[in-house]
Amino acid sequence: MNIKPTAIALLAMIVAQQARAAMLTDAEATFLDQLATAAAVLEQRCIGYEANGAGGVQLGARLLGSPDAAMAMIGAFDAAIKANDGNDYDPRKFRPEVSEAAGKTFRRVRAELIADPERACAAYGDASAAGGLVRRY
Repeated sequence: MNIKPTAIALLAMIVAQQARAAMLTDAEATFLDQLATAAAVLEQRCIGYEANGAGGVQLGARLLGSPDAAMAMIGAFDAAIKANDGNDYDPRKFRPEVSEAAGKTFRRVRAELIADPERACAAYGDASAAGGLVRRY
């Protein structure tokens, strides 16, 4: 079998481009980390915190440049949660890199919330409230 160097170079460029396309930008990663942290706080039912949908969109718009970009990331996060739970989701919104990154953050934060709920709820809840993703009640 004789493979031509141009074919190898073309294949390498395609693979490299696909790998780059699957990476999160720094702003996306930051917003996603904050979304996953707030979700863990709410999932663990930390006392005194509730979701703040408008605040989440505002934070995302500041970080990502527009409310549409924020809603797209929120949609991708929602699709990742549904896919992880085995529920139906919109495959057009699903992004594997979002699912992977959100899962890592969620598992890490949830483990800390379970290990030391009082300290972790205060720390992560207050950080999420400062970002606008949750509000204190």
